[in-house]
Amino acid sequence: MLLGTGTSQGVPIIGCDCEVCVSTDPADKRLRTSALYSENGVNILIDVGPDTRQQLLRAGISHLDAIILTHEHNDHIIGLDEIRPFNHRQKKAMPIYALKRVFDELSKRFNYVFDPEPYPGAPKIEVHEIKPYERFEIKGVSIMPLLIMHGDLPILGFRFENISYITDAKIIPTKSLELVKNTPHLVLNALHHVPHNMHLNLIEALDLVKVINPEKTYLTHM
Repeated sequence: MLLGTGTSQGVPIIGCDCEVCVSTDPADKRLRTSALYSENGVNILIDVGPDTRQQLLRAGISHLDAIILTHEHNDHIIGLDEIRPFNHRQKKAMPIYALKRVFDELSKRFNYVFDPEPYPGAPKIEVHEIKPYERFEIKGVSIMPLLIMHGDLPILGFRFENISYITDAKIIPTKSLELVKNTPHLVLNALHHVPHNMHLNLIEALDLVKVINPEKTYLTHM
């Protein structure tokens, strides 16, 4: 389930009067990029951006088994505090899977979460460091982390059994391309029509779709 398909500023952008931002079409109202992967009752949230609370309420999500993070930019992690209701409801810490570098950044922006003696009610997390191409499992769900280049920043995409999730990509390395080829479903970013130094534009994304050859593609981070 795609919870959000917008850019780091969301769509519409505050104060913008372009054709898309003033559109009344519901498809032009996009929350920040995030997704929920569900398999056999296991719910895995991909990224926790600033719209996390609104997204989970809108989707009617009452339980989460884990969170996996693509990278540390604010539009993908700044909603971390919203896990508290799940801590309370599920009476346990939330498992989070990410690169070590991402946890280093989280500990700076959410130092109260990582405090050895956190205040009562602070979010509770379990740290699980992952690396590209080292498969891991969450309650029987197998996940392959993929190396993706977001400009010069190495980030993660994820290959599940029947879907590959790639956002904020500018370059997909050959090894990652081989691991997602012929995936039944592909989620791929396509920021704009014009070139960008950090993201695929629409033409670049569609060219990659031809290489990957999925049965169906969903564009995100637009």
